[in-house]
Amino acid sequence: MKHRIVVLGAGYAGAFAAGNLARRLSPADTEITVVNAVPDFVERMRLHQLAIGHDVAFRKLADVFAGTGVRLRLARVTGVDPERRTVAVTGEDGDGELAYDTLLYTLGSSVAHHGVPGVAEYAFDVTGRSSALRLRERLAGLGEGGTVLVVGEGLTGLETATEFAESRPDLSVALAARGEPGAWLSPKARRHLRQAFDRLGITVHEHTCIEAVEPTRAIAADGTAIPADVIVWSAGFAVHPIAAASGLEVAETGQIVVDRTMRSVSHPDVYAAGDCAYAIGENGRPLPMSCASAGFTNMQATAAIIARLTGSQVPTVGLKYHGNHISLGRRDAIFQMVDEDVRSKDWYLGGRTAAWLKSGILKGSGWSIAHPTFGMPKRRRRLVTAPDRAGAKVAA
Repeated sequence: MKHRIVVLGAGYAGAFAAGNLARRLSPADTEITVVNAVPDFVERMRLHQLAIGHDVAFRKLADVFAGTGVRLRLARVTGVDPERRTVAVTGEDGDGELAYDTLLYTLGSSVAHHGVPGVAEYAFDVTGRSSALRLRERLAGLGEGGTVLVVGEGLTGLETATEFAESRPDLSVALAARGEPGAWLSPKARRHLRQAFDRLGITVHEHTCIEAVEPTRAIAADGTAIPADVIVWSAGFAVHPIAAASGLEVAETGQIVVDRTMRSVSHPDVYAAGDCAYAIGENGRPLPMSCASAGFTNMQATAAIIARLTGSQVPTVGLKYHGNHISLGRRDAIFQMVDEDVRSKDWYLGGRTAAWLKSGILKGSGWSIAHPTFGMPKRRRRLVTAPDRAGAKVAA
């Protein structure tokens, strides 16, 4: 019987991982299934562009995996039973269950409301395609002089505010930040960021903690009301509670606790990658939720799965966070390198060159997803043992 590998989620981590597994493992021994709730690959790093009205093409996952041997199951994951090694799903065909021998959990993250009253009811976000399209429709209805408040000074907040201000100069865009926007950047990069805000006419509310959201305004901790026709919430990310509910060991964040090879510390036939993995980097700190971390962790997870199933030594993939790429509209950006302690180095790259670099990274990521089995070898690796359906582990 074939070894059943199930990949949950087809985002940056899951889609690439599924293709890599198909590229490296023999189809005579393995059966790879990807479960995803929507039929398209969603480039999350472009969703703020989609929201403001730009055309963003979405690749059909059926086309992405065509000819690779990867099976696509369009369904929403509703539960995981790691003891029985099954995944519960629901989709157009109703409820169902998938059995696995190896599970790769890459369900990603969504917007974190942090329990702030009114966020779920009145705020918009750009963490998913449906929410970005909902925001797109709302922004399209705003006339000249409309006001937009972006809450959150992280990468998503900075990119959203600058993209909106550049693309819609008829709108009044503001940013609410708990501290100083870009406080982690080097002094020169922070100055570049402030100049970009000034150039784009973005109003910055520094040291402003939003504690409530209402239909047409946000309320700060000091009671100040900031009026806005549209409030975009970008104050962090949260993972789905499915992992915690399944009995897998998770961190306080709800992320699956994994070892150095991205293997669950509580269930060795489960691996995790991307935002939902609580992975410790080479500096001894948890990797941040980011596309870069998704790349490193999915490469480590797939390398470990392949090695263990084929009886090879598990290789070590570098788990370093190298820096931030921050788009400031389409013609400006900041590329900030960091050291081993995630402290910004003095050197940074800004302006059109940095924007060109960021654009290249986005295109490269999209290309790698569109060609998941590029360079597929003629001879793929065979498994050393057959799976034990009674519950024995295939490889140690």
